[in-house]
This record gives sequence, structure tokens and C-alpha cells, in this order.
Amino acid sequence: MKRFLFAATTVVALTGAAATWAAMDPIATRQAVMKNNGMAIGTLAKMAKGEAPFDATAANLAVRIFYSGSAGYTTLFPDGTQTGGDTEASPKIWEDMAGFEAKNTAMMEAAAAAMATPIADLDGVKAALGAIGKTCGGCHETYRVKKDG
Repeated sequence: MKRFLFAATTVVALTGAAATWAAMDPIATRQAVMKNNGMAIGTLAKMAKGEAPFDATAANLAVRIFYSGSAGYTTLFPDGTQTGGDTEASPKIWEDMAGFEAKNTAMMEAAAAAMATPIADLDGVKAALGAIGKTCGGCHETYRVKKDG
């Protein structure tokens, strides 16, 4: 229970801080969101593969990280942030903001659906991973420039 409260408090604090941080440096903020999403997908994937034991609290928190990270995410791509910094954001984002926003909405919907029925077992982890992972991959395919190395 302590671990859950700590994790939930951390997510709330980071989400609130992200709004302020975004105003200062949207590139760094969106990279932080993606790093959090990467850790969350890793949590689910390790459980699904049997590399980590099933943990309902961690699995449900991972889903909430995706949902929270998606809220307002597209606002972190204002004009002028196409270049500069170490970004993997594709120019296609600014060329097709409506499509990018639709992909973000799909992520929020997948996470909301997973949150609607809390994950209670390994099958729930696999279902959430499949739905959320599909939205991640779909967006990255179109709107991310994969760096070499």
C-alpha cells in the first residue's frame, strides 16, 4: 500500500510539474513523458513475458501513467520546436497535427479502457499491453524519427 501511495503521489506531482515545465521547455517535457511511458510499457512487458512477477498495483499504475501522459501531450509540440534539442519528433507532426492528435486520442482511449476494468491478473496485463502497445507503435511509425545508435 505504501508503494502504491508513493507511486500515485509521484505521478500526480509530476503531472502538475509538467505543465509548468512545458511552458519553459516543451522538448524536455515531451521527452520526460516518453521516458515515463517507456518505463510503464516495460513494466507491463516484463510481467507479460514472465520476467517480472504479476503485480496488480504496478500494472494499474503503468496504465495510469499512459493516460496521464497523453493528457495535453500534443500541446508540447508548439511551432518553433520542430528543431533544436535532441528530439525524435518527426516534422510530420507539424505537417499533420490533426493526425497526430488523433493518435494521441487513441492512446488516451486505450488507457481509459484499460483503467475502466482494473487489471487483476496476467491476462489483464496482456490485454492492456496489446491495446496500449498498438497505439504506441502506430504513432511512432508515423510521427517519430528513429535515431541511429
